[in-house]
Amino acid sequence: MALLGYPPHVTLAIYEGDVVGENEVRRALDEATRNIGAMTLTFDAIRSFEGPPMVLWASPRPSVVLRKIHEAVHATIDPMSCRLHYRPGTWRPHCTLGTQVRNDRREAALAYARNADSVFDVVFDAIDCIYFPPIKPFDLRKIS
Repeated sequence: MALLGYPPHVTLAIYEGDVVGENEVRRALDEATRNIGAMTLTFDAIRSFEGPPMVLWASPRPSVVLRKIHEAVHATIDPMSCRLHYRPGTWRPHCTLGTQVRNDRREAALAYARNADSVFDVVFDAIDCIYFPPIKPFDLRKIS
């Protein structure tokens, strides 16, 4: 993710164009971050989205806190405004590791994912909203 110039993260929603305004997003963040602190997610597998292009990602174990944050965002902003893969019922929490796996490296990437044998914890202590591309944060909140 170094190419993005942005730290590892879990995306809760993606909205196209101007369908959702900044004030609406800020209200959603207010609801999502009410009474929560930093959260630790445990990642235990490397998986892929086939694409094209193929994407490698780390899969977190189920988290009640993360699910509640996602639900709060979509209770505030109509889920139909969001990209399909980030809507309730279809969202797969993930931390992207690589976004542009070349076709000639596909099998090596899949072998890496199959053979990855590690479990690790990551503490997430912030939630923010961004515009992209390029990435430009407009509301960063610490949740420690």
